[in-house]
Amino acid sequence: MAGNSSRRGATRNSGSKKGQVVGSGGKGRRGLAGRGATPPAEERTYHAAAKRANRVEKGAQRARESHTRRKESPYENVLGRNPVLECLRSGVPATALYVAVGTENDERLTESVQLAAEAGISILEVPRTDLDRMSSNGLHQGVALQIPPFRYAHPEDMLAEAKQAYSPPLIVALDNITDPRNLGAVIRSVAAFGGHGVLIPERRSASVTAVAWRTSAGAAARVPVAKATNLTRTLKGWKDSGVIVIGLDAGGDMTLDDLDVAHDAVAVVVGSEGKGLSRLVRENCDHILSIPMAGNMESLNASVAAGVVLAEIARQRRS
Repeated sequence: MAGNSSRRGATRNSGSKKGQVVGSGGKGRRGLAGRGATPPAEERTYHAAAKRANRVEKGAQRARESHTRRKESPYENVLGRNPVLECLRSGVPATALYVAVGTENDERLTESVQLAAEAGISILEVPRTDLDRMSSNGLHQGVALQIPPFRYAHPEDMLAEAKQAYSPPLIVALDNITDPRNLGAVIRSVAAFGGHGVLIPERRSASVTAVAWRTSAGAAARVPVAKATNLTRTLKGWKDSGVIVIGLDAGGDMTLDDLDVAHDAVAVVVGSEGKGLSRLVRENCDHILSIPMAGNMESLNASVAAGVVLAEIARQRRS
């Protein structure tokens, strides 16, 4: 029995009527020692606050992973019934149409599915959570369109191909144009007036996204778009090969009435409405062209200005 233990090291408690008693070996003393400050609730595994913090962290981690996947994916997803329908009507070369399970049908969705089927685009019915991951705010209306990355041409290849065309090369270069709608509108004007391509800088410029595709009304499928690592160097190289570089800006050395390039290879450089042409690009232009306007208007939208000049060049070449 514990009270009569004969184990070596047993001690007798003073005042006890029993015999020798086994000691705790110091465990009792350690148990009475303080354990320090109580950790915060978020660090206590089974506390409700810790569970809430864990859920928040897992949600943030999933959001970061989803953002990383969207950022690394070369594809672009167009979300919403109206944008998807506009892309399909414009002939955007999509690869897949996603429709969420249980999505309520309407005329826009019906037409989107029909156009996708006629174009040979894969139509996939997916859980709504898949579309939620594609969007940052969940506003997809149960439909998404996957668009592959645009294939840009090389500037020199685009110029070489333009020189083989029936008419002299006519290319529009964009400087400081960051709105994809302006880019799409310029592509559409180039196609309408017999141009041979569009040149954009690799940095600080709009790219051919779904918005540009829609604005171009499908012309991006017919007009080559090239990216220049250095716009100034590319334009300078084109000048050396016989291309006349004309910049559009107010206060130029010539107006639209003085323009005569019916038989010349031309690159029209368009700057942004606010900043205009950058200094180096302006210095490397053969001429700075201004468009005469009535009234108090000082400037035109970049795509409108490009369309006006392209229309005049096309008129001269028809004559």
